[in-house]
Amino acid sequence: MRLALIVLLPFIGSLLPVLFIRAGRNACAIATGLVTASALALLLSLAPAVLAGETIQARWDWMPALGLNVTFFLDGLGLLFAGLILGIGLLIIVFARFYLARQDPMGRFFAYLLLFQGAMVGIVLSDNVLLMLVFWELTSLSSFLLIGYWRHLPEGRQGARMALAVTGGGGLALIGGMLILGHIAGSYDLTVILEQREVIQASPLYLPALVLILLGCFTKSAQFPFHFWLPHAMAAPTPVSAYLHSATMVKAGLFLMARLWPVLAGTDEWFYLVATTGAVTMVLGAWFALFKDDLKALLAYSTISQLGLVTMLLGFGTPMAATVAVFHIINHASFKAALFMTAGIVDHEVGTRSTHRLGGLARMMPITATLAVVAAASMAGIPPLNGFISKEMMLDEAANTLWADFTWAVPAVATLGALFSVAYSFRYILHVFFGPKRTDYPSKPHDPPLGMWLPAALLVALVVLIGLAPALIAGPLVASSASAVIGGALPDYYLSLWHGVTPALFMSLIAIGGGLLLLWRHDAASDLWLKAPRPEAKLLFEGGLDRAVRAATRLTDAVHNGSLQRMIAVTLGVLVVMGLAVFPAADAIQGPRPMLPVTPVALAGWAVLIAGCIALVVLHRQRLLSLIVVAVLGLLVSLAFIHLSAPDLALTQISVEVVTLLLMLLALNLLPNESPVESSVVRRTRDAVLAGMVGLGVGAAVFGVMTRDFTSISDYHLANSYTGGGGTNVVNVILVDFRGFDTFGEIIVLGIAALAIFALISSVGTGAAGRRLARWIPDQARSKDHHPLMMVVATRVMLPLALLVGVYIFLRGHNQPGGGFIAGLMVAIALIMQYMASGFTWTQNRMKADYHGFIGWGILAGGLTGVGAWFAGRPFLTSDFGYVTLPIVGTFELATAMAFDIGVFLTVVGAVMLALATLSRVGRLAEHQKLPDTPMDHDPSAGMARP
Repeated sequence: MRLALIVLLPFIGSLLPVLFIRAGRNACAIATGLVTASALALLLSLAPAVLAGETIQARWDWMPALGLNVTFFLDGLGLLFAGLILGIGLLIIVFARFYLARQDPMGRFFAYLLLFQGAMVGIVLSDNVLLMLVFWELTSLSSFLLIGYWRHLPEGRQGARMALAVTGGGGLALIGGMLILGHIAGSYDLTVILEQREVIQASPLYLPALVLILLGCFTKSAQFPFHFWLPHAMAAPTPVSAYLHSATMVKAGLFLMARLWPVLAGTDEWFYLVATTGAVTMVLGAWFALFKDDLKALLAYSTISQLGLVTMLLGFGTPMAATVAVFHIINHASFKAALFMTAGIVDHEVGTRSTHRLGGLARMMPITATLAVVAAASMAGIPPLNGFISKEMMLDEAANTLWADFTWAVPAVATLGALFSVAYSFRYILHVFFGPKRTDYPSKPHDPPLGMWLPAALLVALVVLIGLAPALIAGPLVASSASAVIGGALPDYYLSLWHGVTPALFMSLIAIGGGLLLLWRHDAASDLWLKAPRPEAKLLFEGGLDRAVRAATRLTDAVHNGSLQRMIAVTLGVLVVMGLAVFPAADAIQGPRPMLPVTPVALAGWAVLIAGCIALVVLHRQRLLSLIVVAVLGLLVSLAFIHLSAPDLALTQISVEVVTLLLMLLALNLLPNESPVESSVVRRTRDAVLAGMVGLGVGAAVFGVMTRDFTSISDYHLANSYTGGGGTNVVNVILVDFRGFDTFGEIIVLGIAALAIFALISSVGTGAAGRRLARWIPDQARSKDHHPLMMVVATRVMLPLALLVGVYIFLRGHNQPGGGFIAGLMVAIALIMQYMASGFTWTQNRMKADYHGFIGWGILAGGLTGVGAWFAGRPFLTSDFGYVTLPIVGTFELATAMAFDIGVFLTVVGAVMLALATLSRVGRLAEHQKLPDTPMDHDPSAGMARP
């Protein structure tokens, strides 16, 4: 339970900043900090057990048939990343409180931050890969909100879109890869997948799965050639940048590569794809960082380089390299978060991040300068700081790694990357804090308040402590997380400042000396950089995206040209082609089951149906006649249901046909009697052939299925309808109990359809449509008898009877044919007849019902009935029933399904009547003369009948 609470707390707590901002900025920040601190405290309470070698799991079955379960587990790797996410997240909250300006909506910022935090924690603690994918995509969406937080800035909006496009595209590839991986392993639980190394690597699907998964990891962790989105994400506020680069977002890709390392690593494909990509990214990122004048851009490219370093280590595929990668993840998180905070402090207090306008700040901002110098020196790999130790260990691994048959390639690339890292790290120190004092600072430099520099100071203290006592401070966490990555025994290693005189030591000296030399000649190198032709990643991305959008637009315009006829023809044509492609390989159409005898009644009904369908095709241009033929066909179908002993379906069919007929008559009232000819003879012939082929194909498929043996679930429903649902009407029990969730979704769709009709037609009386209505002239004579006397009297007499029948049908539905849907249609028919007989105005004045409310109350009743099952510890919409005995009345049944059926009833009545009201309103607008608003055509004041 504690594992799930660690994940859920940030999501639940994201509501608090929005509420507490009303009490002030301090209250908002404290509420946000308490949420993260609570989750961190829960995590730390589990840390001793994890560090002792235990794996803590929590599991709730959700959709086991699909392999989708809510499962979490905490091992050493999860503890490391969750600790970084929550620990650094808490420091970021403190820093952001003092960094954000008063005009920045702090409540919204912290709400986004907690959503992002929860998504990241969900990734690192998920045991089910499908659940992990949900959190993975949530990080892309929530980071989009954070990066574009300053939405008034064009660069903020562009950076957010770019990050979402790149990481979202990689996420789609990752979904495919994870599905393949789960398919190979036979499970979507990570704890099961991580035990299937031999099966996975022996599968022919290993390489496709590997490529797709790495695409997701590389895009998330900004590996070449997907690195370009990360620097443009720097348009976000600095607290966001610090969080993204140190503990979240870009670390998600590293985490997933480390998590899947036991089953994916160790092959040539893994080595050449991962190690090569990491090495190229490390060198290119460091080289680009050397020439960036914006402090955040410099640090962004340095992050790309450091991420490439870790990726390269994981790509080596050895247990020792994986251990070093884990150690460097810890070190990078500490010094990179501190560096971004110092860059934010400089921007906040001086008013600029450009190195051209900085320099000499150490004397005016001594605290900030000290923190920045120590953190940057760690990034450069200078002893006695933590970055030096992991850099030495990285160089030692590189010195012992071959790339193809080249012994020098990997050591040379690693040394070159380290050299560039020294150069950009010392450039950050020298060009910002040292050199001559300037006189043109945008603002007077000074150290910030305690709340801004204390989070960075705590991280810098960690940098120093790990450097001086790595085995004591970081040793247990490195051992626990590295063993989780390796999935076996740890290699023989030790964390120490001094590893003796090794090739790595000489490589490190070359890197430091070469880096300082390159920095000394930085101006000359910068001139060459500016003169050298190089592709601009942002322009390439935007140009490619623009071309893709234009191509998609042309394709869409060509295919979706607004012709429904064409779309249906294309769809049906594809189905026909697919059917013809597999038809030759099929067995005989008729299966082994014997056919039932054809009775004369069934044959006559079939002949009438065929004749009616042919008549409908021939007479389709005559709208009223076509509607009558459709109604006759519907009646024949209902008779077929009765013949096949399905009275519920017959009642439903008849009710739907009557309602549809009445509503369509109202709609046809506003249309010409005949529809125009819009298709040529050739097109109609083509359509006839296509329709005939589809009809024959569907008929053959149905015939083939029905003449073959199959297992039906009807036996289960018949056996459990009464004992499990409390009703003898199996159809109704299925609708309100066994498949109640489906029915609930259907009434929601029905309500949405009615509201859509209302929304679409409510504006008909205005604009061009209103002007057409004003000019509309019926194409046939209208009756002068608007409210026929006999119809008025008949509907008045029938109304209470119809309502009584509706109630009866409703109450008997659980045990006999009927139910809420049929009863709703019957009541709607009775009400429609009142409107048709006595007029809309007269009827509406006497039955002032809010049909929108009917729909809302119906859906609410269904939803509350479903939620009620939770209080009994049962799944959503699980019904219960019992029997009550009363004097005189006797014994009768009470079932919770009745409340759900009431919701169905109200929704059906509301939807039908709202459609009627909307169509009637348009009809009244179309009449050019005032219709009588009395219930009959007899005017009592005149005392005589109207002519």
